Amino acid sequence: MEPSNDVALDIIITNVVAVFRTRCHLNLRTIALEGVNVIYKPEYGKVLMKLRKPRITASIWSSGKIICTGATSEDEAKQGARRLARTLQKLGFKVRFSEFKVVNVLAVCSMPFAIRLIDFTMNNRPIASYEPELHPAATYRIKTLKATVQVFSTGSLTITGPNVQAVATAVEHIYPMLLECQKPLRK
Repeated sequence: MEPSNDVALDIIITNVVAVFRTRCHLNLRTIALEGVNVIYKPEYGKVLMKLRKPRITASIWSSGKIICTGATSEDEAKQGARRLARTLQKLGFKVRFSEFKVVNVLAVCSMPFAIRLIDFTMNNRPIASYEPELHPAATYRIKTLKATVQVFSTGSLTITGPNVQAVATAVEHIYPMLLECQKPLRK
């Protein structure tokens, strides 16, 4: 395969984690008894609430902190968080939606070629690490983007970062290095 700059890669966002605050105390027992799609976890001091559209799961603490997981975009995460706040308002709490922040984005991407992980790790030594006894992927950390890329020998990538832009930039950053370490096609 010839290296070219105009290759289109599909980056699929699989999970967006966001947090927000309600700025009021929440009675978890009330939420558990009166809410729908709720699982009360008193041993952890939280309530899990699931929404169907957008499909998210929220961990709710009595302090008013809420973590939403399962969204597939930043907009979907915000919409789900707002919907959750509205649901809590309908249960009688004086919820004020504030301090919304996307804290983590998980994405996957597949390269059109296989990768020699040992060569990739040797070429990018202090930044990349590969311990085949512990994990089948090489780990590449980009400190400036606060992103981590797991590179598998099949050409699959798992990328985590603080936002969607950082994830896309991380794939853009690592692609030329992966091209240098691609496995030759067998004949």
